[in-house]
Amino acid sequence: MVQILLVIIYISFISLGLPDALLGSAWPSMYGEMGVPVSFAGVISMIIALGTIISSLQSDRVTRKLGAGVVTAVSVAMTAAALFGFSISDSFFALCLWAVPYGLGAGSVDAALNNYVALHYTSRDMSWLHCMWGVGTIVGPNVMGYALTNGMTWNRGYFYISLLQIVLSAALFLSLPIWKKMEKEKGIVKQPEGQEKREKALTLKEIIAIPGAKEIMIAFFCYCAVEQTAMLWGSSYMVLHNGISAERAAAYASLFCIGITAGRFVSGFLTMRFSDRQMIRGGQTLIITGIVVLVLPLGSMAAVAGLVMIGLGCAPVYPCIIHSTPACFGPERSQALIGVQMASAYVGTCLMPPLFGLIANHISASLLPVYLLVIAVLMTVMYTMVIKKTCAA
Repeated sequence: MVQILLVIIYISFISLGLPDALLGSAWPSMYGEMGVPVSFAGVISMIIALGTIISSLQSDRVTRKLGAGVVTAVSVAMTAAALFGFSISDSFFALCLWAVPYGLGAGSVDAALNNYVALHYTSRDMSWLHCMWGVGTIVGPNVMGYALTNGMTWNRGYFYISLLQIVLSAALFLSLPIWKKMEKEKGIVKQPEGQEKREKALTLKEIIAIPGAKEIMIAFFCYCAVEQTAMLWGSSYMVLHNGISAERAAAYASLFCIGITAGRFVSGFLTMRFSDRQMIRGGQTLIITGIVVLVLPLGSMAAVAGLVMIGLGCAPVYPCIIHSTPACFGPERSQALIGVQMASAYVGTCLMPPLFGLIANHISASLLPVYLLVIAVLMTVMYTMVIKKTCAA
């Protein structure tokens, strides 16, 4: 039964990743039809991110009231409805409206499932959970590409993904009895001692006051800033700094995402040998090494290798920090902490890639390694402070 539930959770994370790269892959076909500038994709992304931040911050309260199973099923249903809304939209304003439930649903399921797996499963399972998200991000654009290359519109691509989400949502609602049964089985998913005693959800002020909370929020902010900035600007850096053609750079940049996904699969096996802290330290070291390789004058292929190294380094950091949260902060506070970690991650995703865009536009795109290095070092320092304040023993 434990493994059946884990499979359900894996499927849920595939569904979480399915729509994440859709907007980027479909937007070149969308903005002209909508009659808006190409930059307006950022408006939709910001609305989705804002909804995700809000729902992440409320995850402790909502999950405590409804339970992880119900939150997951309802959240996936919300994203399914939003994606169907995208598929029938013919105006930019309509897309902005549907982006609201899109973001709210994504944040709730992300925080709820991350905490559930952190409490009740191994670090290996957490790494593979996030590998499943990567699978979703690969499948989504391929479905959209299939629609666009076979004479269909972007609406049809969103429609196909919405159908997948609807099927997944129905499966999750049917699985609710399994969640309830597992919650009653002592020693498997019973609420940890201490969590049962704290019936009231923590406020944001109370969460921030927890020793190490501010540092882990900054660390998560920095992690997503590195990941998303490298993902967004890696291709442009190789074109402008290394003289690689745009077509080759796009292909090489995709190796970054493949590196994260494959790296998380491999990390699942490595966690059988190494602790969460060792995995995080190893990932941070690989990220910084990749950034150094990226900037060294060793030729274009070295730059590609550096970008792949950054992706591989990113692979264990996110899931292992989340999995270590109950051990560092206590299981009774883990849902609240993971909620603010998710929110901090999305803030980093929203702010830092566009900030580098301004730097690239007004100064030079060749500053990408310096930008990434500063953020990566700050992330490493903040995580060191978390260890000292929470789980140094």
